[in-house]
Amino acid sequence: MPVTEKMICITCPMGCTLEVTHEGETLLNVEGNTCPRGEKYVKEELTDPRRMVATTVKVKGGLHPLVPVYTQAPVPKPRIFELLAKIRQAEIEAPVEINQVVLEDPLGEGVNVIASRDLPEV
Repeated sequence: MPVTEKMICITCPMGCTLEVTHEGETLLNVEGNTCPRGEKYVKEELTDPRRMVATTVKVKGGLHPLVPVYTQAPVPKPRIFELLAKIRQAEIEAPVEINQVVLEDPLGEGVNVIASRDLPEV
């Protein structure tokens, strides 16, 4: 049975409100997108929703106790809390350099967690 629902496209700053008709993972119709990325976003959101994750990691001996980190690519949305639990357990040594791999592929998805700034040691 087809279902119609509203989604907000997050691929660009326009934030188009999309009216999506689908039957399970089968996309039937998309309306309201002002660019072709809206339809692509809906297809991905229905089959394999992914998000970028940004947070902080504990640092020993650093100028600050935490360093900001983010995922190099989007991770599966249902696994975000699992990723955050692994990040919460991590603690790295200062100094930290921008783009340094902080956690290598923690979910087995081929996505590393990297530092988004330098952090010198004390």
